[in-house]
This record gives sequence, structure tokens and C-alpha cells, in this order.
Amino acid sequence: MTTAAGGPTQLHGALREARAAATAARCDKFFPTLIEKARTLPPIHVGVVHPCDAPSLEGALAARDAGLIVPVLIGPRAKIEATARQAGVSLDNVEIVDVPHSHAAAEEAVALVRLGKLAALMKGALHTDELMSAVVREKVGLRTDRRISHVFVLDVPTYCKPLMVTDAAINIAPDLAVKRDIVRNAIDLAHAIGIARPKVAILSAVETVEAKIPSTIEAAALCKMADRGQITGADLDGPLAFDNAISPLAAAAKHIVSPVAGDADILVAPDLEAGNILAKQFAFLGGAGTAGLVLGARVPIVLTSRADDIDSRVVSSALAQLFAHRKREPLG
Repeated sequence: MTTAAGGPTQLHGALREARAAATAARCDKFFPTLIEKARTLPPIHVGVVHPCDAPSLEGALAARDAGLIVPVLIGPRAKIEATARQAGVSLDNVEIVDVPHSHAAAEEAVALVRLGKLAALMKGALHTDELMSAVVREKVGLRTDRRISHVFVLDVPTYCKPLMVTDAAINIAPDLAVKRDIVRNAIDLAHAIGIARPKVAILSAVETVEAKIPSTIEAAALCKMADRGQITGADLDGPLAFDNAISPLAAAAKHIVSPVAGDADILVAPDLEAGNILAKQFAFLGGAGTAGLVLGARVPIVLTSRADDIDSRVVSSALAQLFAHRKREPLG
């Protein structure tokens, strides 16, 4: 093994030192800045679908108290009021749309969006497929020309800017056409939160195109789509392995010359399983704050999990508010 300057031993030592420094460093938190930015804009009307448990009700009211949204609670009035009593929160001056059950709540929420009365939706105490089946229903749902996808936005303590992971919740095994829309949705959200030219890393297991690994071929095709103007507003590179997507030293070790490698804003997973595992590793092992939106429908959707805390719901509401206001502006 060589020990000459610039040789493997020196490089590996530098990698170890960089990892140790990253572990010790605590970057400034991004989420508080995001919320403050959202507060400068008028709150939006958000349909909270079947908020019949304490986390979903308290999260919506906390987002209201932060000046981000005007919640419209859609569900059985008696259950919503009982939940409020048990949680010790007041529903004074909060609009309630009384419907008999969760399926009806999802359908009514979609109808109110179509009437222009709501600028976003937020999932309450109902199954994701109940809400999304109403959203994607032909003719009466909220479909657009885009495929619907989910974007996690992560506040990672050891990464000094927001990091987005997609798709980790909606599309199980996306093909190339679906991945194109997944990328475009994430780019739109990046623009909404103030990233003018996001750097998009298309992830795979390796950083070279390999015929036996289909995700590497799709990554290369997405990059060529960007070259041809089929995907705009961002810099794309791929395939990239996770390490050389976020670590400049790892990218240098592989001799990757790229504006994206080592400095990604958006990580595009090859499939839902990889994306979901990656996002949850950031949260549960990396201590990352999490928020997220479903995009590609007529309005953004806060798709909360039962494991999401109040802070996550508030930040997700800020994302929805920023995105909703951006969509009203000319795209020019």
C-alpha cells in the first residue's frame, strides 16, 4: 500500500477525518428559517381530512397558531369535538365541515379543492389509500398531467442545507416516465423553498452505467432528458451512489467531476423501498427533522404519518403554504 502524497492511505485518512468532523459538527437548523419565511406570506386554507385523533388535530391547530394555515376540519363533528375535549384544545372560530365518516371526508375535501375553497389538504386519522383514492379518482379527483409523488424534506444535523428525498411514499417501482415526474415535482418544491438551481442526484448502487442494474440506465436517461430540455430548472447527475452524492471527498475518491456530486440538494431513489429506508435512516439514526408533501395533484397534500410529531406537521404545513403561493405566481 502506497503512502505517497495523494495516495490511498492519505486519502482514506482524510475521509475518516471528514466523517469525524461531520459527526461532531452541528449545522444551523433549516426548519426554523423555513417557517419564518412562510410566515411572511398569507396563511392558506387547508382541508384537514378526518382529524379525529389528537396528533392530527393538534398539528393542524399548531400550524394555525404559527400563522401558516387556516384549518378547515372535515369529518364527523361529534368525533372531532370529542377529540378536542380529550386533547384539551379549543375549536373556537375553527370551521368544521360535518360528514359521516372518513371516506366521505376525503371526497368532500377533494370537492372543496375543485370549488377553489381549499389551497391544500392535510391527512388526518384515516388510511393513506382512503385519501389518495379520492385524490386520484378519474374526472372528479385532483389529477394533473403530472404523476403524483411524495417528497421528504430533511433537516439533517450534519448536512449544512436542506436535503430532499423522493419518492419514498407513493410510487412503488417507478419506470422512466414516472421518474421524470418525480424529479420535476421535487424541483418545483426546491424552487418554492428558495433553492434557485437545485442539484439532483439520481441514486443507484454504483456511479457507472451497468446493463445489469436498470436504475443506472434510467439515471443516465434522466440526465439526458435534462440535456434536451425535458427536465428544466436544475442540474442533474447520475447514476451516483449515496456516498458520492453527498460527500465531496467520496466523489473525489471516485474521480467524479460533477456540479452535483458531493453537494446534492435532492436525492432521487431508484424505488420506494430504497427511498423510504433512506429517509427513515436520516430521521431515526441521523437525528434529522422531517417534513414532506405529496405533489403532482392540483394542490399540495400534507401526508402525515402516525409517527410524525407536532413540529413535523407544522413544517410540512409551511412547505404546503410556500408551494401553494408559488403555484399562484407566473412560472415565466
